[in-house]
Amino acid sequence: MTWTVERVSELRKLWATGASTAEIGRRLGVSKNAVVGKAHRSGLAPRPSPIRRLPASPPPMPRPVRLAAVGKAVCHWPFGDPQDDDFHFCGAEAEPGKPYCAEHCDRAYTRSARGEETDEAA
Repeated sequence: MTWTVERVSELRKLWATGASTAEIGRRLGVSKNAVVGKAHRSGLAPRPSPIRRLPASPPPMPRPVRLAAVGKAVCHWPFGDPQDDDFHFCGAEAEPGKPYCAEHCDRAYTRSARGEETDEAA
């Protein structure tokens, strides 16, 4: 397929009317990818993507947990001085069999040369 002056002119007209790339391609007898490529090379204004994406939601923030509320299923990573009123624990979901969430396990434990998990604090 050759892009003639007439075809490029028709592409520009249809592009300006807001016709879809698939519709332009049908009218010109080319693929929609050919339409997009020629539009890009011709410097036509880009179009927003027709794919509707949901905005990514941030991961839920763990809520601070007071000492009395700490259970076995939540992270026991401490924040602050135990003498202060704002002292609290992480409160995120704890890793199975561990007292901490995944993030705090990464900080609390290291691997030995044999691949065994060790407590860094020990």
